[in-house]
Amino acid sequence: MRPFLSNDFAHTAIVFSQYGLGHADEALRLKLATNYLRTLLELGQHPQAILFYADGVKLVAEGSPCLAELAALSNAGVPLITCRTCLEHYRLTDTVRVGEIGNMPGIVEAQARAQKVITL
Repeated sequence: MRPFLSNDFAHTAIVFSQYGLGHADEALRLKLATNYLRTLLELGQHPQAILFYADGVKLVAEGSPCLAELAALSNAGVPLITCRTCLEHYRLTDTVRVGEIGNMPGIVEAQARAQKVITL
């Protein structure tokens, strides 16, 4: 594996569109998502933005196992933008614990500004 440059993810938007990472049982999906975010932090890789919609909005809500990692990324200056429509659909608007509540135009704009978009 090649070594990382200073911040290979600086122009990358990461999209979480599901509750976790991959296609497995929920416990494994959540463990993988947490490990992914923790690895970004450990390697000093700060994405241009992390975007959440559909089931992915559950990752920023109370009870999510990823909150510490997401808060650390937010504190490092990474915008975390969550779809308001999705939060309202799941009745999670009042349970958001990290990031900002945005909308689809804001998510699309963040994707357009990025040189690369990774959907997990």
